[in-house]
Amino acid sequence: MRNRLTFLITATLLSPLAAGVSQAAPAGGYTMPATQVLDMASDTDKPYRIMVSYPESEPPESGFPVLYVLDGNASFAAFAETRRIQEYGDLGKAIVVGVGYRTDKPYDEARNEDFIVMDDPPPGKRLGRTAGKSGRDEFLDFLTGKLRTEIGKRYRINPDRQALFGHSFGGLFALHALYTRPQAFHSIVAASPSLELDEGVLRDERAFVARLEDGKVGKTSRLMIVVGERDIDDDPEPARALADRLDRLSGLGMRVRFRSYETEGHMTVPARAVTDVLRFAFEIR
Repeated sequence: MRNRLTFLITATLLSPLAAGVSQAAPAGGYTMPATQVLDMASDTDKPYRIMVSYPESEPPESGFPVLYVLDGNASFAAFAETRRIQEYGDLGKAIVVGVGYRTDKPYDEARNEDFIVMDDPPPGKRLGRTAGKSGRDEFLDFLTGKLRTEIGKRYRINPDRQALFGHSFGGLFALHALYTRPQAFHSIVAASPSLELDEGVLRDERAFVARLEDGKVGKTSRLMIVVGERDIDDDPEPARALADRLDRLSGLGMRVRFRSYETEGHMTVPARAVTDVLRFAFEIR
């Protein structure tokens, strides 16, 4: 018995794992569980890479709620893995859709035409309006039309609980979605929106508020604005002021939440905000 015990201890100590020697990794990169990737094109033939994180449990009778995450190449993984871990509770019983581009880079220049509009764009850049429509409007058509339809074919979703997350330029786009199609999403999150960049964002806000005050909007998206107090690219104060202005419209049905992260800057806000965003997007109110 003593010899057998001595052999087992010696074998364990001499094993590669016990000696701190790592085993060879499987060939290829890491594949995130419970995900699917598909390439799609919009009705204007603009290419996108769509990343989906889905629950492995049965959907509720009403279908799974859905969160669309812009800049999916940069942000999808954090949202997807957090959702998967939270599947032990109700928070993870939802679908996360990352909307990105056909690249391995976290950000692609194509996002500029999708997210922002400028009054005087640089030559050759479609950042303005053409025949009354912009690339941003076409992207919103894709999100709420062709893409949403495709996700609905593949998964059982709740059409009344669709949420949107956008950061930086994407935060501007999220606000544009609120102002122009206030019923398209149940909840919208604008993270560190680059308010100083888009000259038309204040005009869009004023037009939206006028319609809301005239009773022409009806039910509108819930909005959360998140910022980092160490944001030196986009001062958090304009975003805080925007939240204050819209919060005054609560009597007209506008619901606004503001969250500030003391130690975060412009590029670190999305990762810090993941759980707060999932809670806001998927809670029932």
